[in-house]
Amino acid sequence: MTEKKIHTDSGIEIKPLYTAADRRSSVNENPGEFPFTRGVQPDMYRGKLWTMRQYAGFSTAEESNRRYHYLLSQGVMGLSVAFDLPTQIGYDSDHPLAEGEVGKVGVAINSIADTQTLFKGIKLEDVSTSMTINATAFILLAFYVAVAKQQGADLKKISGTVQNDILKEYAARGTYIYPPRPSMKIVTDIFEWCSNELPKWNTISISGYHIREAGSTAVQEIAFTLSNGKAYVKAALEMGMDINIFGKRLSFFFNAHNNLFEEIAKFRAARRMWAKIMKELGAKDPKAMSLRFHAQTGGSTLTAQQPMNNISRTTIQSLAAVLGGTQSLHTNGYDEALSLPSEDAVRIALRTQQIIAFESGAPDTVDPLAGSYFVEKLTDEVEAMAWQLMEKIDLMGGSISAIEQGYIQNEIAKSAYRYQQKIEEGGKIIVGVNKFHNEETGNIKGLKIDETIRKKQMEKLALLKSHRDHAKCDQLLQQLNDHASNGENIMPTVIEAVENYCTLGEIADTLREVFGEHK
Repeated sequence: MTEKKIHTDSGIEIKPLYTAADRRSSVNENPGEFPFTRGVQPDMYRGKLWTMRQYAGFSTAEESNRRYHYLLSQGVMGLSVAFDLPTQIGYDSDHPLAEGEVGKVGVAINSIADTQTLFKGIKLEDVSTSMTINATAFILLAFYVAVAKQQGADLKKISGTVQNDILKEYAARGTYIYPPRPSMKIVTDIFEWCSNELPKWNTISISGYHIREAGSTAVQEIAFTLSNGKAYVKAALEMGMDINIFGKRLSFFFNAHNNLFEEIAKFRAARRMWAKIMKELGAKDPKAMSLRFHAQTGGSTLTAQQPMNNISRTTIQSLAAVLGGTQSLHTNGYDEALSLPSEDAVRIALRTQQIIAFESGAPDTVDPLAGSYFVEKLTDEVEAMAWQLMEKIDLMGGSISAIEQGYIQNEIAKSAYRYQQKIEEGGKIIVGVNKFHNEETGNIKGLKIDETIRKKQMEKLALLKSHRDHAKCDQLLQQLNDHASNGENIMPTVIEAVENYCTLGEIADTLREVFGEHK
């Protein structure tokens, strides 16, 4: 009888038994030292636990502000802001294309006034804020900085992250505005401005999360993400920036999926690979070579069938992220396959992290799975396969060229198709979906968004525009047009524009005139 072969979703064959012959030498490496396989800090969670974040943002700034105060009262250590689709693609709530989407998948932010409301009663100097925003990242960062200045905050102490990863939008997610090359210029403008003015801010969160959500494998997730990372570093180097300075402010955002050991291996391999990449690109400071990352449990793994099963899934995924050495973690709500997460689901998601932190013993020692014959071998295999993919992308001229040629998008689409095919054929079991069915009982009440939100946002916009200095706004938008056309850093002008009540849509449209739109 032929023994059944078992493979991970990346196609790595899993042997029935691993022995000392399979183990490589990373057990002799120290955490906090190059190549950081075992973690970016010598003492990891013994010194400081990961930041427990909960991603939230829906409806109006008022509603989201209430949720943030609730999360902070429950023990959340940092905020993670979700923005609605019009905000993500540079349209104010009164734009015709915003109809039906205002406040739906995140909070609607049109102006500095909305941002003031969003963070009302929250001292920005005391909280770390992560913003999942890309094409309009420069505008949302400007709103945040302007509000911090109004609060009297010391900008040198403001900490947080703006996702600002436009390349993965072309490859996987789709919320881009401008063509790739001018978009890259905006990304590096943020790098340059923050390195001088906002030194504790993470200027980019290079995101594998959405690549995985689009259907990639674990290996593709790190290969495509690290390739994008290389492209950003090279763009910054071409501007004459110091890799040892801006390299310390780069962070990553990965998915935590269901295959516990492959995910742990993925995180360990990614750190090792990035350290080697940065060293080859000229980094000398170890902190500029260390890959720090935020993890979020897999949204695409959540099922609408038997949704309470999702609590078990996100527990396994959160544990993988912790055992893999994450710096920050968001756990999805069990009801997110049905709607935006309810308050109950958010609380259980946060409690999941707290139970891992304070009851499981997982954080008590650094990299507890180092030396495992299986985990060490799997780390090596994930790394080897990821290098092969990255070499193909390098031969194409790097990530931007590979995206322009459609290579990365096609590889993700093929993986997504194969995965779905396995589920439909029964080769991949999803509990409660293609096996272990039962009659659904109980009705989970999802969070629904009030359809009148767009009307409220439009009223707020009209009021804002009636009270501002129109001549000053026109002058600043023309200045922004000139600076963008001349290749100057646009951040100082954008900040002045938002302080004078120019809206997100007006700023985005000004740059549409300069750069055009990506089709």
